[in-house]
Amino acid sequence: MTARNDLDPDNNHWDWLASDLRLWRTERNMTQTAVGKILGVTKTQVSNWESARENLPMRHAETLDRVWRTYGHFARLRRLAEREHDPGWWSQYTPIEAQASRVRYWALAIIPGLLQTEDYARALLEGGQVIEDVEATVSARMARQEVLNRSNPPELRALINEAALDQPVGGAEVMREQLSHLIALSHRRNVILRTVPRSVGAHIGLDGSFTLLTWGNRSAAYMEANTGGRLTHDPASLDDFERRFDLIGSEASSASASRGHVARIMEAMQ
Repeated sequence: MTARNDLDPDNNHWDWLASDLRLWRTERNMTQTAVGKILGVTKTQVSNWESARENLPMRHAETLDRVWRTYGHFARLRRLAEREHDPGWWSQYTPIEAQASRVRYWALAIIPGLLQTEDYARALLEGGQVIEDVEATVSARMARQEVLNRSNPPELRALINEAALDQPVGGAEVMREQLSHLIALSHRRNVILRTVPRSVGAHIGLDGSFTLLTWGNRSAAYMEANTGGRLTHDPASLDDFERRFDLIGSEASSASASRGHVARIMEAMQ
């Protein structure tokens, strides 16, 4: 868990928001329980926001601005944090993924991490040339995949763009193994894999890849970016990504047709 003294408000806007929440609360001699009563949440939830383990939702930022008369300070910080790429997203993402009951991917250019083979992951990381310890990162990625082997694995739905399937990451042999792995996974009861053919042309998914995670009665979305990423719990943003997933899905082939599509790409890979 993130401790308060681990926050970096000078370089991370989510940490700035978390730090200011605690600062303004203590300036008013209020306990976390008291703030929770204002916002209709538990003390634990306030603690999670102050430690940046979770992000303060916009509706609660606006409530604090109104009750504390902070003139839009928390709402502005929230919008600012939403717009930036979060360098600390991974420490928040992995615990959510580990307990997720439902994972939905839109993969524009790369096979999602939970579906990657070891050799594909290694080739991807080596090609990126930004990871110092490639083998440690590959091992960590493979360990994450154990979530698919637990007694109650998550319901996994993947929409994969054709461009992610015919790009020979690591060479033809590595990619054929990766595609064979996708076909094997697609036969699992908890996995539905559908492809979006290149012939679809322009569609809303070309804006970028994203992941939707659900655990209990909560949800989050992660948006990929070249220099980091962004994890959001904001209800309005989640609604938008739900809509995007549905629209992309409307362009995708059926599960059985997609399996055949992947098989044909694999057979043609030289």
